[in-house]
Amino acid sequence: MTDIADIDEAKRAMRREAIARRREVAAPDDAGARVIGNLLDSGAVPDGAAVSGFWPIGSEVDLQPLLLALAARGHVVALPIVVGRDRPLVFRAWREGDEMAEGPYGIREPLESAPEIAPQVLLVPLLAFDRAGYRLGYGGGFYDRSLAMLREGGPVTAIGAAWAAQEVPAVPHDKHDQPLDWMLTERECFRIAETRP
Repeated sequence: MTDIADIDEAKRAMRREAIARRREVAAPDDAGARVIGNLLDSGAVPDGAAVSGFWPIGSEVDLQPLLLALAARGHVVALPIVVGRDRPLVFRAWREGDEMAEGPYGIREPLESAPEIAPQVLLVPLLAFDRAGYRLGYGGGFYDRSLAMLREGGPVTAIGAAWAAQEVPAVPHDKHDQPLDWMLTERECFRIAETRP
């Protein structure tokens, strides 16, 4: 069995490499349209499901056009809010034109007055992903805690969203890492295999 300290060190090393690699990604001009088409054609988002997206930071894939397309199809759209270290995220409703605040990490988020939502589908940011459905996040554990909490209440679909160039052969993981159900990039949207190593 791999020691947790070894896994943490492997994650730190991969995180450094992934941040550098993502900075070099050149998004195609039609990336937004590709991401929209790939997700909407996949069947990953059930009709009427409340969907949480994320506001892009740095060179992350920009999901704003996709969130608008989902809202136009009748989905309630939410964005995550960091409420404290070692706590799950809170998800608040978002619509185009809503006033936004700046969260603790400089990420735009809905105001506290926006209704809280329990999403059935989460679009999840990441630094690296593998075909087994594991993702490398930024190290805060917010999405792992949030997915664990939401999944205790019923089925929740986690869709990683990133550039195709962020794929790696294997992401180091432990029992606390919540796996993805689907992966969305500008190239494809694919379901993670039911069996994982």
